[in-house]
Amino acid sequence: MAKKIIFMGTPLFAVPILKSLYQNGYPISVVYTQPPQKSHRGQKINKSPIQGISETLNIDFRCPENLKDNDEEYEFIKNLNADLAVVVAYGKLIPKNFLNLTKKGFINIHGSILPSWRGAAPIQRSIMNLDKETGISVMKLVETLDSGPVSNIYKIKLDQNNSAEEISEKLSFLAAEKILDDIDDILDDKAKFIDQDHSKASYAKKIEKIEGEINWNDEAEKIIGKINGLFPVPGAFFNFKGERYKILKAEIGNGIGQTGEVLSDKLEIACTNNQSIKILEIQRQGKKPQKIGEFMLGSSIRKGSLLSNA
Repeated sequence: MAKKIIFMGTPLFAVPILKSLYQNGYPISVVYTQPPQKSHRGQKINKSPIQGISETLNIDFRCPENLKDNDEEYEFIKNLNADLAVVVAYGKLIPKNFLNLTKKGFINIHGSILPSWRGAAPIQRSIMNLDKETGISVMKLVETLDSGPVSNIYKIKLDQNNSAEEISEKLSFLAAEKILDDIDDILDDKAKFIDQDHSKASYAKKIEKIEGEINWNDEAEKIIGKINGLFPVPGAFFNFKGERYKILKAEIGNGIGQTGEVLSDKLEIACTNNQSIKILEIQRQGKKPQKIGEFMLGSSIRKGSLLSNA
C-alpha cells in the first residue's frame, strides 16, 4: 500500500522542501498551513507561501486557526491513518495527543544545529551571535519545544557577508535535498534518533522590532551581525533628527573617531574600540532602498554628524 505523508509548514522557507517531496513522488495526503492573514491596512488577504504552492500543485490543504482542543482536525488526521508527518516552520503548536496519530510520528526540520537555538528565530540568532556555522536538524517532535531526538544534522559555514535571507534560502534548499533520504530511512525503520544534550540548549526567541536599533557603542563585528541577521525584516536601524534609517548592507571599515560619528561622505560611522562600519545600502523611512552614493546626494547626514546624539 502507498505511504501517506502529512506536510505542515507556512513560510517561504518550507516551500522548496514541499516541492522536493512532491516532485520526487512522495505521496502528500494533505498540507497544513496557517490561515491567510490580513495586511496591516486590512485591504488585502495574504495567503501563506505554502498555501500558494499547495494550490499550484493541486495538493489538498487545511488552514485551521489552531490545533489545540480541535476535535475536527484530530479526527481528520486520525482517519487519514498516515505514515508520517513532516513539519517545517508551521508556526502553530501541535498538541501532544496529535503526535501519535501517524505510524512513524512527526518529524521536524529545524534551522539550527540542535541543541543550539531552539525556538522561533534560529537563523537570525545564529548570525547575530556571530556563529561560525549553522545547519539543519532533522528531529522527532515531542511536547517540549525543539527538544526531541535528532536523526541527522547538516551543516554550512557562516561568514560576515551572510544575511538571514541568504542563509534561510541555503538551508531550505539543503533540507529539500537531504530530507528525501531521511524520510526513506524513517519509513523503512532505518533511522537512528539520538537524544539531545539538553544541558547545552540555547533558545532563539522571537525577534522584536526594537532589537534592530543599533548601539554605536557595540563593536563593528557585532553591528554587522545585527544588520545581516535582521535582513530583510525587521531590519537594523538608527534614528537621526526624528527619522528612522534602516541599514540594508554594510561592511567593516578602518576609520577612527568618536562613537557614532559620521567619518566620511560615504557614511562610514565610528563604533567602539577605534572601529567603524561602512554603510553600502540604506533605506530612509518611507522611501525606497538606495545605494549609499545615491542616498548621500540628498541626505542631511553629513561628515561630522553624531548619530548617537541625534
